[in-house]
This record gives sequence, C-alpha cells and structure tokens, in this order.
Amino acid sequence: MYEYLDGQLVLKSPTHVIIDVGGVGYHVHISLTTFSQIKEVERCKLFISFQVREDSQTMYGFATESERHLFNHLISVSGIGPNTGRMMLSSITPEEIQQAIVQGQVAVIQRIKGIGPKTAQRVILELQDKLKKEGPNALLLDHVPTQSAHEEANSALIMLGFPKPQVEKVMQQILLSTEDHSVESLIKAALKKL
Repeated sequence: MYEYLDGQLVLKSPTHVIIDVGGVGYHVHISLTTFSQIKEVERCKLFISFQVREDSQTMYGFATESERHLFNHLISVSGIGPNTGRMMLSSITPEEIQQAIVQGQVAVIQRIKGIGPKTAQRVILELQDKLKKEGPNALLLDHVPTQSAHEEANSALIMLGFPKPQVEKVMQQILLSTEDHSVESLIKAALKKL
C-alpha cells in the first residue's frame, strides 16, 4: 500500500520517527540501523512496510530498500512478528543477518535478544534457500529490478484486464512490425489491436 514516505523529520528517536509528508505526520517505527543512517538529517525518504493486524495498523520504515526487503523476509517466518524483525535489524547489521542465514550460523542469530535456539533454526531453515537463490548481494544492493520496455508494457496491459496470452501474442506482432519500442508506444499500439 505504501512504498515510501519522503518528508521532514519532526521527531527522531532510536525506535521511531514522526515524518511530515505534505502536512500529515506519520508515526513510523524504525530499527537502530535506520536510525544511525538518518540521525543527522532533517529530511529523508523511508521505505515502508505497512503491517495490518486485527487491532493495529503500523508502519515500519527503513533507510534502504534492502533493509526493508530483509525485514519482509524475516517476518514471513512463523513466530517472527514485526517487532521481533525490527529487534533483529537493530541488534546486528542486515549484512550480518544475511550472512548468518546463508551460512547456517544458528549461534549468530540466537545471540539476538528474544531469539531462542528453535526460532534461530527456523529462520535459517525457512530463509536459507530463498536468500541463496537471490544471490549473495541481493539484499545489500539497492536496486529495482529492471524490466524491458515490452515486459513493462505487457504488465501494464495485463493489469488493465487484458488476458495474458492475448497480450503476449499482440506484443510479439508489434515488436516485429515497429521500430519505436518505448513503453508508451508499445502500449498505444497494443491497445489499437486488443
């Protein structure tokens, strides 16, 4: 729902900030890792993980997309809630957490306050393969996966409600018949044929 908030930091503490975006103040929980990166600035962009529970709606903010990505992985593990995930990211760096999970270092994960041996083993068991598949630097690089123009156009048309097989067939015809392969021109050409 929320990708990021970019605004003025009205209040900063090691556990949360209040960020003013267009006159609206958002209370955002942060990790110590994020706090160390934003403590000297007055304005910042925080990447948001919006958590909805039965009795609350809470925003967790991160200075980098990679830290948010790791947080979302951590809270996908059974028994690890958002506060525990934030505690993990506050105790050791995201790089150390990733390395410990990939290398199966239960003792490193277990040193984090509130994480027992069973939870540490579960974190490694559930996330090790995912993190290995993403590669050693997947969480450490702040990158947005790039899509080619025709993949972006395909996604846009499918989101508009056109059936995927039909979109792909039309897109192949357009790619062969036109030279302008910008996203906008591909979408316009496809809309004429769909």
